[in-house]
Amino acid sequence: MNKPKLWTKDFLIVSAANFFLYFTFYLLMVTITIFASEKFHASPSQAGLASGIFVVGTLIARLFSGRSIDRVGWKKMLYIGFILFLLTTLLYFAVNSLTFLLVNRFLNGAAMGVASTATGTIVAKIIPNARRGEGTGYYALSVTLAAAIGPFLGMFLMQHSSFNMNFIVCLIFLVMSFVAIFFLNVPKIELSQEQLAKMKGFSFHHFFEVKAIPISIIGALVGFGYSSILTFLTSYAKEINLVDVGSFFFIVYAVFTLISRPFTGKWFDQKGENFVMYPSFLFFAVALILLSQVHQGIMLLVVGALVGLGYATFSSSAQAISIKVSPKNRMGLATSTFFIFVDGGVGIGPFILGFFVPLIGYRGLYFSVGIVVFACIFLYYFLHGRKSRQRRSELVELH
Repeated sequence: MNKPKLWTKDFLIVSAANFFLYFTFYLLMVTITIFASEKFHASPSQAGLASGIFVVGTLIARLFSGRSIDRVGWKKMLYIGFILFLLTTLLYFAVNSLTFLLVNRFLNGAAMGVASTATGTIVAKIIPNARRGEGTGYYALSVTLAAAIGPFLGMFLMQHSSFNMNFIVCLIFLVMSFVAIFFLNVPKIELSQEQLAKMKGFSFHHFFEVKAIPISIIGALVGFGYSSILTFLTSYAKEINLVDVGSFFFIVYAVFTLISRPFTGKWFDQKGENFVMYPSFLFFAVALILLSQVHQGIMLLVVGALVGLGYATFSSSAQAISIKVSPKNRMGLATSTFFIFVDGGVGIGPFILGFFVPLIGYRGLYFSVGIVVFACIFLYYFLHGRKSRQRRSELVELH
């Protein structure tokens, strides 16, 4: 029997559009702290806020766009998100104060939230049911590759060109993506009056899936830890004279993510989530503690590999857990609940961590965050791990 086609024109367009959204996010996330510090003499906490407030904007926009996308229309939501993202990226050229930068970063993040909600919803419809896991995995690579290429190019351009070149590169790719989405065929959704009525109101259950909240809380703490790398790695690499090597950090991160993902996915299904989750916490905690002690380029790249094995594995596995523990008819809401918490951790992290940089330095910061991630092992055990082990034991006994 022939498998339904996955690599269609529409799948490629929406994956590419998502790649360039996240490419812009990651490129600016790792360079905007330096931009704020050098152009507006921002303190580490203010520079961290300039970086992290983008994610807060994304989080708030996702909260509302996720529940209204069916009413507005998928393609219309994609157009709205992209137009707003292009306009707010263009506004970086006009930024003349720290306040203006903070407001624009928030609006830029909100636009990203609208656009990425649309790409995620559209791709879920485009992928054939028979190839759901495979297609979702390939689509997720658009984010993994963006997480490697964006920071790498951002750090490279920061060394060899002006800050404006970062904004120009982002604009060029976003314009190309915007043109491409005009050729995207999106199925129209017809909603009954009853379905529209159910979408009205502001009940907690309209925004969050309760069963996904325990793993999402852990996601927020681990995302908080990851924000220390996204926001302060460039400044730290500068301080320890490893900027050249530092630009390859995210490339190594992506390579080890790509190598490990097929294995971790199979182990998750065959041996249970605990088999994958406990090592992921350990790898990420060790990576952060090692990062606090880095003196040589090779050690920095080893940390990049461990972050790929740790944080990237945690992220995909925890997302799968949030869906696994939730009712089937609320899978989309479970996913958005998980990412709202993770985005919250990544968004608030730079602002809070920025207060500690003058007190304990970057080395002290990474060591402390490593301890926080290590503590997540015990939190995971109490919130999910022990229940998962009990369920697995019961299944073994039944068979």
